[in-house]
Amino acid sequence: MTAIAEPALDLTDDRLAARNALVLAVGQALAGGNNTVIVATGGIAGSVLAPDVAFATLPISFMVVGMWIGTLPVGALSKAYGRRFALQVGSVFGVLSGLISCAATLQGSFSLLLAGTFCGGLYAAAHQSYRFAAADTASSQFRPKAVAWVLAGGVFAAVIGPQIVILTKDIWPVYLFAATYLAQSACAVIAAAVLTLLKIPRPRVSHSLRDGRPIGAISWQPKFVVAVVCGVASYSMMNMVMTSAPLAMVACNHSLGEAALGLQWHVIGMYLPSFFTGSLIARVGARPVIGTGLALIVVAAIAFILGNALWNFWLGLVLLGLGWNFAFIGATTLVTECHDPHERNKVQAFNDFLVFGSMAIGSFSSGAVLARYGWAAVNEVVFPVVLVAAFFLVCGSPLRRPSPV
Repeated sequence: MTAIAEPALDLTDDRLAARNALVLAVGQALAGGNNTVIVATGGIAGSVLAPDVAFATLPISFMVVGMWIGTLPVGALSKAYGRRFALQVGSVFGVLSGLISCAATLQGSFSLLLAGTFCGGLYAAAHQSYRFAAADTASSQFRPKAVAWVLAGGVFAAVIGPQIVILTKDIWPVYLFAATYLAQSACAVIAAAVLTLLKIPRPRVSHSLRDGRPIGAISWQPKFVVAVVCGVASYSMMNMVMTSAPLAMVACNHSLGEAALGLQWHVIGMYLPSFFTGSLIARVGARPVIGTGLALIVVAAIAFILGNALWNFWLGLVLLGLGWNFAFIGATTLVTECHDPHERNKVQAFNDFLVFGSMAIGSFSSGAVLARYGWAAVNEVVFPVVLVAAFFLVCGSPLRRPSPV
């Protein structure tokens, strides 16, 4: 694969930003289905193939580890060869994810399943950066909307992913989810074709992430600290609860189809508000929106703890998705305000490295906590983590960094 030449265009161009946001939203709809398929099937397939039930959610944890490990390479490739090239490399791993996971199902291999979901995580590291790619050419006023538009593509991912699972899971009756993983690969191929329409300039040609201020100087800005802490809290807690939810639903005698539909409504909750979250942030600011998101995550945990009825799971999953949307888009917007254009790749990659690293810890512990302490305990972890994030959000709010010249 060779780098694709990207034309030298003005760095701030809201018409180009709007065009790119639409392209990336379509790509997000297809690539986002990758995560949904893995989350919907990983725990269940893992419970069949794993040597111990405590390892059932390990495939999802390996996806999160892939996201974590992939963040810095995505930033490096974007800096050296351009955004589009880096995102297309991610698409290759998306195709591999489905193919390897299909082989794991056919051979009954837990280790192959882990390899497949790990590749899915590397793909996710690339398509999670779509939101930053949309902001590359946007003005400060349009930037929150561009980020939100891309995440709005996840609404369609919320439909595509679960429907792939429901429609394909039994095509090969002896091999549950084998056809599902092939369909997952097909979505990655189509997403790669869509990304060929992307046009993002580079501030200057460089093969180093060392341009600009040291990452330490940038990361100690109060605004950046608040952004990272709130991003870590919202994403790690959402992922920890979401990872265990399908297994908990099946354990409570709800069907696989009901679990998939619950996950579908969760992902819709994650992305549907994106149609107006950007405008809301532009109007009232990022911090009030982040605070609302953190509060919704707490309410979701309470709904889960109150009972095991189907409505508890579905309501909790929707609220969990809504809370993630507000908190994560708000945190992403804060990150884009903490760097100059030539620093964007290393700062954004470092942010995602911290966020997805915390997700990996939460994801690895999710299955063990569920198996040993129960579903309520998984949700009780939410309260102290969100409380810490709320403390940083409130205490950091009076602090401001002068805008870059």
